[in-house]
Amino acid sequence: MDSDVKASSIVELNNEDPGKPTPRTVLGRRLQRLRTEGELSQRGLAERVKYPHTYLSRVERGEQLPSEGLAEALDAYFGTLGLFAELLELAQHSTIPDYGQKIVEKEEKAARIQVFGSSVVPGLLQTEDYARALIRITLPGVSVEEIEERVATRMRRKRVFEKPGRPPYWAIMDEAVVKRVVGGSSCMVGQIGHIVKSAEALDISVQVLPFNQGEHSLMGGSLSLLTFENGTTIGYAESFASGELVETPRRLLELTQRFDVARSMARPEGESLDLLRSYLKGYEDDHDS
Repeated sequence: MDSDVKASSIVELNNEDPGKPTPRTVLGRRLQRLRTEGELSQRGLAERVKYPHTYLSRVERGEQLPSEGLAEALDAYFGTLGLFAELLELAQHSTIPDYGQKIVEKEEKAARIQVFGSSVVPGLLQTEDYARALIRITLPGVSVEEIEERVATRMRRKRVFEKPGRPPYWAIMDEAVVKRVVGGSSCMVGQIGHIVKSAEALDISVQVLPFNQGEHSLMGGSLSLLTFENGTTIGYAESFASGELVETPRRLLELTQRFDVARSMARPEGESLDLLRSYLKGYEDDHDS
């Protein structure tokens, strides 16, 4: 039964029509089906997986995605060979804007990652609180559940740092990124502290492009450059609610040159960390006062 349930879920997703099911709705339907086949009430299942029955109810109705912990608990209880974990990953991926999905897919395969952020902390360095504050302000009117789902999706991307032979990561940030308060002083304490701690790793480099360098060629957007084992590189340039996946040699050369110029204008790593620590102390003082 276990492999049949998993296969039928994949078929259901692959045979979508205009009223097509989504990974979220398929997950809810599979959960309801397995629960009813096991002659369990929602309360009965809740007792077995140790999660609230109201939570399970929202998941079944497609109103909320399960956490990774709940997905793993459901797979363990029903013996579904990772079905719920896979559907959760698909559902989280579907919350990423279309223009950003390709770069996220390729991120996990990169042999080197270079990023520049002119206004916000690059995604792979964001804390949950910082990401939550950004998502809340950029998506007004969405539910608390949806905000949390998007935060979880962003945090899931950090798995790239957990794999064996993880790629070297080089982040350059405009000073405006750490100067602008996102989520309050407490949030910034956690965020900048996280960046400083992350930069202690030998394969993670962080530089800050200071205000006193004036204008630069990457103002107003962000840039990611992913290099793969075969030596090929792709770029991803993003601005407000839009993004461009770049693979053509001429355009890649232009973006690489822009990144190199920004890197040459940024402070060296040691000086950048000193600058970050000075901001961190300022936010700590604001938080304590």
